[in-house]
Amino acid sequence: MVHGLWPQYEKGFPEYCQVPARRLNRNIVSSMLDLMPAPSLIYNEWDKHGTCSGLAPRAYFDMIRKARAVVKIPEEYMGLQEPLTVTPGEVTEAFVKTNPGLSADDMAVECGRKRLTEVRICLSKELQFRACPEITRRNCRRPQMLMPPVR
Repeated sequence: MVHGLWPQYEKGFPEYCQVPARRLNRNIVSSMLDLMPAPSLIYNEWDKHGTCSGLAPRAYFDMIRKARAVVKIPEEYMGLQEPLTVTPGEVTEAFVKTNPGLSADDMAVECGRKRLTEVRICLSKELQFRACPEITRRNCRRPQMLMPPVR
């Protein structure tokens, strides 16, 4: 699942750059449901981050699709049927191994309580992996966590 794509300053990021935001065409929303499984998430990401991208709605969501295609999910994490116990380091290592050019400095593995919540990958405007110290310092510090299966 893709949470979103947003412009990132070296410190912080812009939000809600156009209020009220330009409404999304339903065709765009339905075309994204394979990556972003809730219409409310799609609308929210457009309102909060897409309006700051400088892109028209279709171009913004096309960029999300291209960015998602750049990132490969490690095979061992595909199709989980039950939660898997992993360490943040194991997740980082698996993503780095699966994605040539990606380094640990280009990503963060985040957790809440005892569960993996997301893997954030930093990309340049050209969709190349790039270091992002502000994001990587959010790395999960738990010795282990549960990776839930995809619903």
